[in-house]
Amino acid sequence: MAKVVVFGVGQMAEVAHFYLTHDSEHEVVAFTLDREYIEDECHFGLPVIPFDEIESSFAPSSFAMFVPISYRKVNKARAEKYAEAKQKGYELVSYVSSKATTWPGLSIGDNCFIFENNVIQPFVKIGSNVIMWSGNHVGHHTKIGDHCFIASHAVISGSVVVEPYCFIG
Repeated sequence: MAKVVVFGVGQMAEVAHFYLTHDSEHEVVAFTLDREYIEDECHFGLPVIPFDEIESSFAPSSFAMFVPISYRKVNKARAEKYAEAKQKGYELVSYVSSKATTWPGLSIGDNCFIFENNVIQPFVKIGSNVIMWSGNHVGHHTKIGDHCFIASHAVISGSVVVEPYCFIG
């Protein structure tokens, strides 16, 4: 279990907060955002801290982070904040829905957001910073690179290589 700071306060951050709160062992303790976008000091009753000073309130030695930014700039916006959070020393948690179908030995990187009704067959390798929305099928021996976004109801056959920064929808 980790105490988690979620990056953002928009819809993706709200969805992340919901899933982490209702379907994970993690506890969301705060939100963080670039200073120029902060409008309120609280969101869902939790503090919103400027990203440039997050370490002083929520030290990387005691807190993890989750960066659920969508596919803006073909996933590059999420990749940038992911890299900045890692550079600050944060562990980035991944979320895999309890309602996803997975098999033993699934290889998954950090900061992944895998929603319900994904079917992920044996021998699949998922890189870091990947979002897989609801209802996808990922066939055996497939490799999904870092920083990808797979929208709902995509079918990826077995032994496919999805390169980094891809959007499939």
